[in-house]
Amino acid sequence: MDLINKFSDAFWSTHIWLPPNTTWADIAPGSRPDVVHANYKDLIWPIPFAAVVMLVRYTLERFWISPIGKSLGIRSSRPKKAANVPILETAYAKSTRLDNKWLAPLSKQTDMTERQIERWWRLRRAQDKPSTLVKFCENTWRCIYYLYSFIFGVIVLWDKPWFWDVKSCWYGYPHQSISNDIWWYYMISMSFYWSLTGTQFFDVKRKDFWQMFIHHMVTLLLMSLSWVCNLHRVGSLVLVVHDCADIFLEAAKLTKYANYQKLCDAIFAIFTVVWIVSRLGFYPRIIYSSSVEAPRILPMFPAYYIFNSLLLMLLVLHVIWTYMILKIVVDSLQKGLMSGDIRSSDSEDLTDSSENARLANGSTRSKSKSNSGAPGGAGVTQRKSANNTNNHTTESRGVAATTSK
Repeated sequence: MDLINKFSDAFWSTHIWLPPNTTWADIAPGSRPDVVHANYKDLIWPIPFAAVVMLVRYTLERFWISPIGKSLGIRSSRPKKAANVPILETAYAKSTRLDNKWLAPLSKQTDMTERQIERWWRLRRAQDKPSTLVKFCENTWRCIYYLYSFIFGVIVLWDKPWFWDVKSCWYGYPHQSISNDIWWYYMISMSFYWSLTGTQFFDVKRKDFWQMFIHHMVTLLLMSLSWVCNLHRVGSLVLVVHDCADIFLEAAKLTKYANYQKLCDAIFAIFTVVWIVSRLGFYPRIIYSSSVEAPRILPMFPAYYIFNSLLLMLLVLHVIWTYMILKIVVDSLQKGLMSGDIRSSDSEDLTDSSENARLANGSTRSKSKSNSGAPGGAGVTQRKSANNTNNHTTESRGVAATTSK
């Protein structure tokens, strides 16, 4: 027990988390009659709130979004199941991608031709894929939340001085009051991330499943630390700046699933513009304030360098992701239209190019044709690049909240 207490005292050292000559008692709730400090005990509220968020999501998807999707003709049926072949199931459990080296041995063990094995494998992969309606519902829910979060964030921050002058984030720190609207904005944002952490196990499975799970947990950790350290002003700014682009990304995805390709392309173009303006325009202004203006206003301390380093790392990621987005847009425009899978972020849209080529040409013996088939090879390559971009885009949203600490 003494060891735990020593570790806790060392971890929560005021020399790390607070400005010089400031103690935890100084920023405790009720320590000053004129300031309402953040209460670390409030961090328990996002957990039960997350259950409410999940209930709201279920209700909307079940009774509103899903019926709308069906009325738009979005497919809700699942592909027919592959035959139960234990040997193939065992091999599939090891890897969902069919290795060429497995074909001959599996053919001997199952008395199936290589072509039959390929067809079984394709059916088995399709069996694990969620229906288009499921993906439509998920993306519509995310779009609704991001739209709400952005509008609510703007309303909350509209009358706040730091919304118009970033330097106000640092005036009077750490004795900055938490208003009721900021409290709700932070708690609801954290509730959403807690809900993502839980529903991730039931949502459309992605290749970066565990990476995103860890990412959500780190996001919650850093948001919590920013709350404890009273850095909610800059945190709220980072949150609202990152909300707006995600609205259009999710909207582009759901219109794609609804087969409104032209609308999808138009929304994706808007997303690209909004992304550049928010991530490479407004966000660097916050970085400038935290890196240049903050040291002129308040004394520095270790936690400041930790949080500011995260903000700078996110900016670097934004630059990389912007390059990837623009590269996809340019490549798509050169081909005359947006690639159909540019906005797809589920792992099943990513398939091995050689396997796709074989299946597209209908025979493993057509190896040379598979390698030269432009529709298969080029499309898969672009889907891979597109999927990486969208995964990074989704991740940036989480890291945005992460750095709102």
